Amino acid sequence: MEIYQKTTKLLIDVREKSPLVHHITNYVTVNDCANIVLALGGSPVMADDEKEVKEMTSLARALVLNIGTLNTRTIDSMIIAGKTAKERNIPIILDPVGVGATKLRTQTAKQLLAEVNPTIIRGNMSEIKILAGIDGNIKGVDSMDDMQNGKEIALELSHKLNAIVAITGKIDIISNGTNTTFIANGHKLLSQVTGTGCMCSSLVGTYAGVTEDYYSAAIAGILSMGLAGEKSFNSLKDSEGVGTFRMRIFDNIYNLTPEILEGEGKIHEE
Repeated sequence: MEIYQKTTKLLIDVREKSPLVHHITNYVTVNDCANIVLALGGSPVMADDEKEVKEMTSLARALVLNIGTLNTRTIDSMIIAGKTAKERNIPIILDPVGVGATKLRTQTAKQLLAEVNPTIIRGNMSEIKILAGIDGNIKGVDSMDDMQNGKEIALELSHKLNAIVAITGKIDIISNGTNTTFIANGHKLLSQVTGTGCMCSSLVGTYAGVTEDYYSAAIAGILSMGLAGEKSFNSLKDSEGVGTFRMRIFDNIYNLTPEILEGEGKIHEE
């Protein structure tokens, strides 16, 4: 299948080119996001002061915006960075963490969609539904919705926003407005570790930093995280739990190979 060839090529390119991935992200998961980018082979930077974000974004190959821990200062910085990236054709990955939980999150997400025009949007089912104007069931920053009608929602929102839309869950759904890809890799324990969604967005950003095929970059990032989750869980001993699982996610991203992507990926395209 062609998509496996594309994802393996992207992994090789990341390891060879080590793209600089600029993040304005949340302080709960910032360290994990930096380390997951390093584990894959990229180079992370986390600069969020508005006096330097324009300059830093100009140096980057991709920009990841994450609204997990918002404040007025970082919102302004996200807009500056996003507009800079847009002007320079740098891919922008938006992670709308907890959109719909508060007015500030929802307003900020809508502002970013309107003024920045993200290249890729990655969220859980509730977050994507809310961006699509559909009522979503959210608890804090966690999705309480199943994946029903996910394909239709992703297709419509992707077409409407002219962006790649990725919904992560039991079965991941990625759409470019015309085509849809489903990924069945992963494990439910990923939802029991804070930051796995944020790390997934960072992986997507890292792959996006070495290509203009952002649909394949989104698939590669989400597939990599799913495989890392599977392999981390399968390696656990009876006495081990979420702490060991979390550490092994980094190990399995670090040890990811083209052979693993192609041999163990569970991808279906429509």
